[in-house]
Amino acid sequence: MHYSVISGDVVSSSSLLPSEREALSLALHKLIALLEDQYGVYGRVVKGDYLECVVPTPGNGLRIALIIKSFVKSIAASVDVSGKDANRIKQHKSHGIRLAIGYGSLTQFDTQKDIIDGDAIYLSGREISGETSYNKSRVVIKNTLFFASKNEDLNESFYPLFALLDVILTKATARQCEVLYLKLMNKTEEEIAEKLAIGQSAVNQHSTSVGWNAIESAVNYFDNRISKL
Repeated sequence: MHYSVISGDVVSSSSLLPSEREALSLALHKLIALLEDQYGVYGRVVKGDYLECVVPTPGNGLRIALIIKSFVKSIAASVDVSGKDANRIKQHKSHGIRLAIGYGSLTQFDTQKDIIDGDAIYLSGREISGETSYNKSRVVIKNTLFFASKNEDLNESFYPLFALLDVILTKATARQCEVLYLKLMNKTEEEIAEKLAIGQSAVNQHSTSVGWNAIESAVNYFDNRISKL
């Protein structure tokens, strides 16, 4: 049996205030609970800024990754820059979280004992490590969305798709990310308008601006490709 396993590392989390890191950790725990309820995802948050999620229906992997990405970016936008490393906080606001989807088998998966082991989690963890460089003056973020499997044809076909989604999400505003998150959670525009206390026309505008149709097509394409394996 194959899974999509998502590993995520919050960008520049060490530059956040303790209260901000705590609030982010609580928000991630709540998100994981929602994903478990709606998509059967098993997730855990490590040290408040690193997460791992097992997606039992692997075709949902990209949808779940984009839910996490848009959710964290919408929160990151509210972080106060004053008195902090401006460059690191700018990276946090722009990228939110770095995510990798590993597709493969799991030799051990025990939710009661909190054990996840096997190719899928190894692949996702490897993609996350080593892609960001830090020094005293700057943070260099190369990419924030990755896919890895032992199928090289699959890796090559998904690489440009993930690169384009990375660009779209990096440029998205906080409000666009809020709308995208809720649409990926299958909320209607009417429900989103009510939740965000804005007009439905505004929801539609934000949805169009963030490229919802293209994102939805990408999510469906990923699902179809993985489901046929």
